[in-house]
Amino acid sequence: MYTLPETRFDFAGDEYIFAEISRDMSPLSHFKALAITNELTRRQIPGILEICPSNASYLVRFNPDLIPARELLDDLKEIDLTKSNPLELHLSSRIVEIPTWYDDPKTREYSRRFKNKHHHPELTDFDYVVKINGYRDKKSFIEAHSSLPYLITMMGFMPGAGWQFPLGSEKERTIQAPKYLSPRTDTPERAVGLGGGFTFLYPVAGPGSYQLIGRSAVPTVRVSPNPPDIFFLARPGDLWKYRSIDEKEYMRIQEEVALGTYTYKQKDIEFSVGDYLKMERSYIEALLEGFS
Repeated sequence: MYTLPETRFDFAGDEYIFAEISRDMSPLSHFKALAITNELTRRQIPGILEICPSNASYLVRFNPDLIPARELLDDLKEIDLTKSNPLELHLSSRIVEIPTWYDDPKTREYSRRFKNKHHHPELTDFDYVVKINGYRDKKSFIEAHSSLPYLITMMGFMPGAGWQFPLGSEKERTIQAPKYLSPRTDTPERAVGLGGGFTFLYPVAGPGSYQLIGRSAVPTVRVSPNPPDIFFLARPGDLWKYRSIDEKEYMRIQEEVALGTYTYKQKDIEFSVGDYLKMERSYIEALLEGFS
């Protein structure tokens, strides 16, 4: 039997309600948060201004002049009850491929540049992550990290950025890494990092503290001035699948991106939370058939 603790609701000022499903990160908690926020979006309740799902919680911003706080709270509690059985949850999602050059020169350069902020300044970030996770060599680590999809559980920190949690991984084998002792003042755009059990792709250059393990060949944020448009690749509930590429393919894809001819490889799916809980890795492998 799969159960979750009772959701805790709190008012945050006059315009926000915060719902905490669990204090521990788990895919199960996030699936419920995503199912509830999707239902809220579908209902289009007058007065709701913003809906933000997170790892194991969600936040709703509302206009108290249009909907009383207690009335909205009643609506949230009612929806919460309808989404409390994980075996009945189904989510529309997609798998997106992220071609990645692992242990690339740019992230190695940044490892050396900020080594004074690192636990082991004699190692690059990549070598450090390989070592502390017990992998015998670079190849086995890359195979492990790129073999499973990563669920986008939360957006934020940078425009278009998403935190990603591995699906189908045994808990004791989840790749993990501590953050820097103090944050870097700079990170290259499209760098792929690890912090805790999360993978994070930096969409733009900026500060950061995750261990850098590679670089995506494709952008996840694109700004077009003519006509004005902003493209964000990440969506809550997406599954990102990293694919290891070499320098030659990285440069080829970069050229396609520059010419505007690159097409993101993706696949629309209907994700059954019940099937995932029953079969876990075998269910994930079935979803990936014909994709990777």
